[in-house]
Amino acid sequence: MNGNGLRFSYVMLPDYPLADSIEMIKTADELGFYGCYAADETWHKDLWLLFAAAADKTTNIRFGPSLSPIGLREPTLIVQALATLDELTNGRAECVFSIGNFGLLAQYGIDWAKVKPLSRVREAHEVMRTFLDQGTIDYDGEFYNYSGLFTFARPVQEHVPLLVGAMRGPKSFQFAGEASDGVHHALSYSREAYDYLVENVRAGAEKAGRDWKELDIGAWCVCVVSPDGDAAREAARSMVGFYISSMPREQLARHGLDADELQPIVEALGRGAIDEAIELTSADVAARLSLAGTPGEVAAKIRDDIAGAGVNHMILAITDPAMVKAFTTRDLEGVPDVRGQLKLIHDEVMPAFA
Repeated sequence: MNGNGLRFSYVMLPDYPLADSIEMIKTADELGFYGCYAADETWHKDLWLLFAAAADKTTNIRFGPSLSPIGLREPTLIVQALATLDELTNGRAECVFSIGNFGLLAQYGIDWAKVKPLSRVREAHEVMRTFLDQGTIDYDGEFYNYSGLFTFARPVQEHVPLLVGAMRGPKSFQFAGEASDGVHHALSYSREAYDYLVENVRAGAEKAGRDWKELDIGAWCVCVVSPDGDAAREAARSMVGFYISSMPREQLARHGLDADELQPIVEALGRGAIDEAIELTSADVAARLSLAGTPGEVAAKIRDDIAGAGVNHMILAITDPAMVKAFTTRDLEGVPDVRGQLKLIHDEVMPAFA
């Protein structure tokens, strides 16, 4: 962690060749990044196996899902995997969880609005905290029921962090402040969005008599850093459209954007018309919904719009030419690969917060 309390972590889509992903993780570890997170979704390679393979090849970096979907993964099975990973890494595991990606849930025939997502997240947190801390659980809840369940999977850490992944708010933000170890807020980039996040986390924490500044308050951001700022912004524009469909209307509004006006992008993606979706994603929309530019430009935006609100953890979803190529078939020049961007962030962004 830097002197002012700002952590920097790397979040990956584990879709590269696994040997390449491990090299990216090793680079992040060698450069002093706090954590490495990955999406726990069927669409991608399995993060638990990847992180287990990387465990003995790293020294300090922490590992965990961002996020693990309780709408698909049973909470005690998440704990089993998490505790096993904690032993493999000698106490370097943590977990960000929530109901899950709405698009993925829909492909499983699950209507997230009908499963009481916040109530289920609250109950899952109680189950996971109990099972992690005690290794046994008896529980009679609305969603989860256990009688004499136990596990030999025990963590090394005395307290494995459990963090809420949240986007819409305010109740999920308040719950994170009230009961969890923190919140990772995905896909926000404006000062208004982070003021709203911190205000509600603080309200929840104060209601429970907790110090909100002791919590992990993280900003999960699509990030492209390059000496060529225009190339970085174009790479981000190629990816932003993919994420718009997962952003709640209220969250878009906190960036000065109208969800109805962005609907043509979502519809183009739904038809598989990726080139059209990219064309419809204006430079202005991309700038509002990404962290992209030269190292100096990225550092300034972090300082003014994110860290200035009270965020203490940057979780950077680094986009590189290989990812753009995989998602869009487009070839982009002037942007370093993931390891090159990790080095740029270490050398030219992180020092601005030391």
